[in-house]
Amino acid sequence: MSSAIYPSLKGKRVVITGGGSGIGAGLTAGFVRQGAEVIFLDIVDEDSTALVAQLSDGAAIAPVYRRCDLMDLAALKATLVQIGDVDVLVNNAGNDDRHTLADITPDYWDNRIGVNLRHMLFAAQAVAPGMARRGGGAIINFGSISWHLGLEDLVLYETAKAGIEGMTRALARELGPDDIRVTCVVPGNVKTKRQEKWYTPEGEAEIVRAQCLKGRLVPDHIASLVLFLASDDAALCTGHEYWIDAGWR
Repeated sequence: MSSAIYPSLKGKRVVITGGGSGIGAGLTAGFVRQGAEVIFLDIVDEDSTALVAQLSDGAAIAPVYRRCDLMDLAALKATLVQIGDVDVLVNNAGNDDRHTLADITPDYWDNRIGVNLRHMLFAAQAVAPGMARRGGGAIINFGSISWHLGLEDLVLYETAKAGIEGMTRALARELGPDDIRVTCVVPGNVKTKRQEKWYTPEGEAEIVRAQCLKGRLVPDHIASLVLFLASDDAALCTGHEYWIDAGWR
């Protein structure tokens, strides 16, 4: 599909967590297409290096892959310090492994909150001073439709994603005086290789039937919304959730 070009994103330094595959790879490609300086963090080496090779040919600024385990907060902070001041942070990384209430232990709670919520707060904390020095910026957090629908076998994932929306509003208030905008993208079910692990073709068809629009969401759709929110065209958008789910009910 054809996509908009936002002049305000050209040359901006953008950090994307989980940018090596799935939705994250679509985000990385979208910002590279805008002429942004993209650094993405991930731990999937094969997918990430292949993505860099794919996107570098003809790019105004080739993307950079930095291996970083977001569960290691010291490593995350060190990586962001090494990158330097940034204009845009996209807190995309997460993990929606299925689990039941009976599966949950205190250690599993800590792990799931760590992989889905904790790193977002500390990444925002690390980049906010630099954004203020650059005159402002945008932090875009990834929520999920799952907790709004109350989907099965995702208790901790949905707990974390609900928390992300609350965190977004709190950070928008705190960082607004420095002209830092904080928003949350709420995707529906997006067709990726990972999601194929959870949904049969029949299950996907059931989701599409429940949507107002009958198209299948793919990473490029999500990237289009994120690019807008990161751009100056969204200069007064902050503190809210922005849905892209094809009207899934």
